[in-house]
Amino acid sequence: MPELPEVEVVRRGLERWVAGRTVATVEVHHPRAVRRHLEGTEHFVGALTGRTLTDARRRGKYLWLPLAEPDGVPSGRALVAHLGMSGQLLVEKPSSPDETHLRARLTFTDGGRELRFVDQRTFGGLAVEEGDGDDPTGLPPRLVHIAIDPLDESFDETGFTAALRRRHTEVKRALLDQTLVGGVGNIYADEALWRARLHGTRPTDRLTRTQVADLLAGVRDVLGEALAQGGTSFDSLYVDVNGQSGYFSRFLAVYGQADRPCPRCGTPIVRESFMNRSSYSCPTCQPRPRTSPARARRR
Repeated sequence: MPELPEVEVVRRGLERWVAGRTVATVEVHHPRAVRRHLEGTEHFVGALTGRTLTDARRRGKYLWLPLAEPDGVPSGRALVAHLGMSGQLLVEKPSSPDETHLRARLTFTDGGRELRFVDQRTFGGLAVEEGDGDDPTGLPPRLVHIAIDPLDESFDETGFTAALRRRHTEVKRALLDQTLVGGVGNIYADEALWRARLHGTRPTDRLTRTQVADLLAGVRDVLGEALAQGGTSFDSLYVDVNGQSGYFSRFLAVYGQADRPCPRCGTPIVRESFMNRSSYSCPTCQPRPRTSPARARRR
C-alpha cells in the first residue's frame, strides 16, 4: 500500500495538473470505485459535475480535493481519494488509450488532460464528502482521527513522545497506528527502526526520550529521502500522476533485503513474520529486547 511519500508525490502532481480546473463530465466504470460515496453513483457524478477542484491536500495516506460551486464559492465539500493497494490517479491526454483497470474518469471544461482513477485490485476508492466546518482546512470528518505526520510543521514532538511512551505495545505497532502518527506504513517503519537501532518488538513504555528522538529523526529522514526519490515502487502498481515510478527501493537498508548484508555492520538482514506481513531488521544493530518473566506472562 502506498505510504506517505508515495501519496505526497501524487498530491503534488494533482496540485500541479488538476487544481483550479472545472469538471465537465464524470464517468464511473466500476461501482466499487465509489462504494464509499454512500448516496450512490449518480449522486457522485452530480456532486462533481460543474465543480472546480480548488486544491490538493493530504492527511496521512488520504488525499482530498476541496470543491467550489460553479459561481466560485467554496462548497464545503471535497473529493476524497484513497489509493488502497493498487490505486492510481493518472493525468492523461484525452487521446490516450483507456487503461485496463480504469475505474473512473473526470474530464475538464478546458478540454485538456483528464484525471483517471485506475485500480487493479479495487481496494481504493473515491467519494465526495462534507468538510469539517470547525476545521479551516476543510478536513473531511472521516480523516479527523488520522494523526498529523512527522513532516508537517505543526507536528507536536513533545506530545508524540509522551503519547508513545504511555502506550503499552511494541514500537513498530505504534508506528503503524495512524491515530498516533500519520502516513507511516510497513516499509518506512522498518527503515526508521533500523536507523534508530531499535527492534520493532521493543516495548514503547520502556523507550527513553533519547530513543524516541532518534526514532522520530529516523522517520523524518527516511520519509524525506523517499519523497525526494519519488517514493518506493516495487512493481507497476505505484506510479505518480504521469505514470512514473519512484526509485527509493534502490536505497532501502533492510526492508525486502533478507539475507543481504546490513549496510552498517555487514550482518545478514533477517525477515520475521509480523501482523500477516513481514518485518526486516539487522540482528546486530537492532537486537531483540529481553522479555521479563512478568511481561511474558501478561502476553
